[in-house]
Amino acid sequence: MNSKELSKKLHEMYFNAPKGELVSMIHLFGIKYAEALMERNISIKEIVKDSGISSAYQTEISKGIKLAKYVTVKPNH
Repeated sequence: MNSKELSKKLHEMYFNAPKGELVSMIHLFGIKYAEALMERNISIKEIVKDSGISSAYQTEISKGIKLAKYVTVKPNH
């Protein structure tokens, strides 16, 4: 996945988040796409900017990336 595709995914996850689960969706993005972000050395700042969400969520994505080595995503997500 490239930077534009990841930005689009983040945008979708953010704006389609169930009520009360917005930050969880941001963490989930970091977990799901940690490998792509790390392998390609893609800037989280760039992804957030291109997705159209607040820059404050950069930290939350970083938290998700760190969680990725400890958790797995259920198949339906």
